[in-house]
Amino acid sequence: MGALLMNGSLYAKDNVEVKFQKKEYKGLLNYRIHTPENMDSKKKYPLILFFHGSGSRGNDNTRQLVNGVNDVLRYSETSGNPAIIIVPQCPKDKRWVNIPWKIPECTMPQEPSSPMKLVIELLKETMVKLPVDKTRIYVTGLSMGGFATWDIVQRMPDTFAAAIPICGGGDTKMAAVIKNVPIWVFHGGADKTVTTKYSQDMVAALKKVGSKVKYTEYEGVGHDSWTKTYTNNEVLKWLFDQKKNK
Repeated sequence: MGALLMNGSLYAKDNVEVKFQKKEYKGLLNYRIHTPENMDSKKKYPLILFFHGSGSRGNDNTRQLVNGVNDVLRYSETSGNPAIIIVPQCPKDKRWVNIPWKIPECTMPQEPSSPMKLVIELLKETMVKLPVDKTRIYVTGLSMGGFATWDIVQRMPDTFAAAIPICGGGDTKMAAVIKNVPIWVFHGGADKTVTTKYSQDMVAALKKVGSKVKYTEYEGVGHDSWTKTYTNNEVLKWLFDQKKNK
């Protein structure tokens, strides 16, 4: 159920950056932010935190918009769900989560990585400064950003109304902490970059503690499981439909 993106559209990848303002947080973290057109301070808007993958690291404050962000923006604006969207950029040679990507299982470090710490601070500050609907704060990410999605939900389980981690990995020992967060996990069945077992293990651990986690594994698909996911309107509708109890 994906929507086709036409060349020249505001949602085409090479044009989406015009809708995201360039910002810096404390001079240490580049990020882009989209706010709804004619944002009304008397209203409340859902917030989406989007984590890019390892290939978008750097200091240009642009590369993080390449994969998936345009699809999330498209759905937000065409479905009647105007949203605040934050897309931080991880500096070169840093990681959202300080764990190796080729280990049998993931363990969340006690302290967040330096970029993740800044993202958490930025998120908390944005929740105060902008008219954010605190019952509709969402997080998603792909590859290295999939790890980040698991990491931040495990650190802030009471903050997020829903999460979509794509081809990432989390700490199965933290499953009980996040069992009440609606999560839809995606992974390619033939992923040779980030083992599919990471997602399978997290899903199994969550189901064991009573979570209603959803899981989609694309048979025969390699590392790029995000394109099929972010262009699927049913997935994005599910995300925007989630709401925390006050």
